[in-house]
Amino acid sequence: MILSLLLLATTAFAADVDINGQKAILDIPQGAGPFPLLVHLHSWSASYNNSSELKIIRDEAARRHWVFLSPDFRGPNDRPEACGSDLAVADIVNAVAYAKKTAKIDGKRIYLVGGSGGGHMSLMMAGRHPKLWTAVSSWVPISDLKAWYTHSQAKGLRYAKMMEQCCGGPPSATTDAEYHKRSPLTYLAKAKGLPISIHVGIHDGHTGAVPVPHSFWAFNTLAIANGKQDAVFQEQEIRHMAEQQQVPASIALPTPQPNGKFPTLLQRSAGTARIVIFEGGHATDFITAAAWLAQFRR
Repeated sequence: MILSLLLLATTAFAADVDINGQKAILDIPQGAGPFPLLVHLHSWSASYNNSSELKIIRDEAARRHWVFLSPDFRGPNDRPEACGSDLAVADIVNAVAYAKKTAKIDGKRIYLVGGSGGGHMSLMMAGRHPKLWTAVSSWVPISDLKAWYTHSQAKGLRYAKMMEQCCGGPPSATTDAEYHKRSPLTYLAKAKGLPISIHVGIHDGHTGAVPVPHSFWAFNTLAIANGKQDAVFQEQEIRHMAEQQQVPASIALPTPQPNGKFPTLLQRSAGTARIVIFEGGHATDFITAAAWLAQFRR
């Protein structure tokens, strides 16, 4: 494994490790600690060591002197054991426990980040284990597998077949329970009070694979759970953004605001949850994610 000069200069331990049969990258900074822990979840078709922008977020964790953990959770989402299964959820919980045993972790600063399929799994973990995390940053996530199956099949995308492999076939009376069980929307209300930031590119679903409603559905669920009904996006607003690829003038910022790699078109908060709509497609900016996460301490 080739490590960056930054990792070589600042990291006491950097290696692939085996955690109950699942591989993970674990980087531990030099020094006595305790260190914040940043958990990175790989994207839909990737695994722990080849996900998009992995090097960027790994180097950023090293720069911040954080422990970095990128676990495998049954690999690409093309088998029943993967894709938000109980096994995959347990893999991530076990990986965090391993990091805590191996490094001196600041338990008040355990952060979670992921994009696309990693955004899907970040929201799953927020809902399934909300007390494990200090804050969660989810980029261009999938929140409803059945809805994404319909979109993917209509567009001829390979993800529909992958979901069939995970859930036992296309959505039907016999498989709907699996699609429901593996969808973040099923659990997100349990993440009430947890700082969660959802980022969505306004062109996703057109220049990317995940239509923007997935992010709005997730945010709306959190807004209601947090008692902020007035922050909920209306169906006509969501439909407009999905179809027209633009934020309605009535709710858009007067001008796009600089924010890392992508200008922000609209930002809205609902208690501890927020959503950021940016000018872009199916993309991530993990350096901006790390800067947001760093604000939080339990």
